[in-house]
Amino acid sequence: MKLFLLTLLFVTSSIVKSQTTTQTSPVYQLRIYEIFENNKKEFHQRFRDHAMQIMKKYNFNIKSIYESKSDKKTEFVYFLEWPNEATMKKAWADFKADKEWIEIKKQYTAKYGDVVGNVEDRVLTKVDYSPN
Repeated sequence: MKLFLLTLLFVTSSIVKSQTTTQTSPVYQLRIYEIFENNKKEFHQRFRDHAMQIMKKYNFNIKSIYESKSDKKTEFVYFLEWPNEATMKKAWADFKADKEWIEIKKQYTAKYGDVVGNVEDRVLTKVDYSPN
């Protein structure tokens, strides 16, 4: 009986450990911003020269950046990697509360109007059969 209970305890702790490992595997984030042709240059300047620099303080790991254009709109798309979802949420909260970033957004909006329209945010968790 003792051997059975010890085995059960070992198996249970192994399962919990593997679930914890799965939950802390990398999380990917896809951000899609609608941007406007009339102040697209200013948007890119703000993101490149200010947002990215401030994001570095909060350990944002931007993997790639794209622009997508259709007949109806232009979109700015970027892809991030995070160690886990909790880290991602904390970094975003810290970034949004950053006094320098708040001031830069205020200055750009006053000078150029809204440089971002609709924002989409997607958290992606890689499936176990995804190619590396």
